[in-house]
Amino acid sequence: MAYLGNNNFVGQPVEGYQANKCYLQKDAAEALAKVQQAAQKRGYTLWVFDCYRPQRAVNHFMRWAADLADTRTKAQYYPNLAKDKLVGEYIAEKSGHSRGSTIDLTLAVKDEQGNWQPIDMGSPFDMFDPVSNVGAAGISNQQTANRQLLESLMLQGGFKVYSMEWWHFTHQPPKYTEQYFDFVVK
Repeated sequence: MAYLGNNNFVGQPVEGYQANKCYLQKDAAEALAKVQQAAQKRGYTLWVFDCYRPQRAVNHFMRWAADLADTRTKAQYYPNLAKDKLVGEYIAEKSGHSRGSTIDLTLAVKDEQGNWQPIDMGSPFDMFDPVSNVGAAGISNQQTANRQLLESLMLQGGFKVYSMEWWHFTHQPPKYTEQYFDFVVK
């Protein structure tokens, strides 16, 4: 999971992640398994960045966002936005991830050595920038097609994309709509 290590927008392991595991609510997990099967039929696999996210991790994000002096990851994750503009559309005080029906992912294909590698989506995961928006201008036809393929597969599986982030999908209807969980991923 992206927030288990240092290679993420906060630049350090995020509270609440102690294992490289993906937890999802049962209906979302079963739907995702069907999406994986559909992706495999096309020669792809799903490459998961994040699933269930403990509320304590969301709180960690909010503390990071409030520390305007910490801009270590700006060049990689939000080069065209001021840090104080990230809360709201990109970073929320309450996340659908904490309900267990939301997942961040992409598609991957095997490289020449037989290793799975994410395909080019025109922006990396967690790039807080308009280029990450669904339907963003300025990306190639192939990158657009790659995003559309991911969205199509996920839509067929019952997931809806978040318009600001091509990688962010929520299974419909979400099982929990008011409850935010805070158990540790271990």
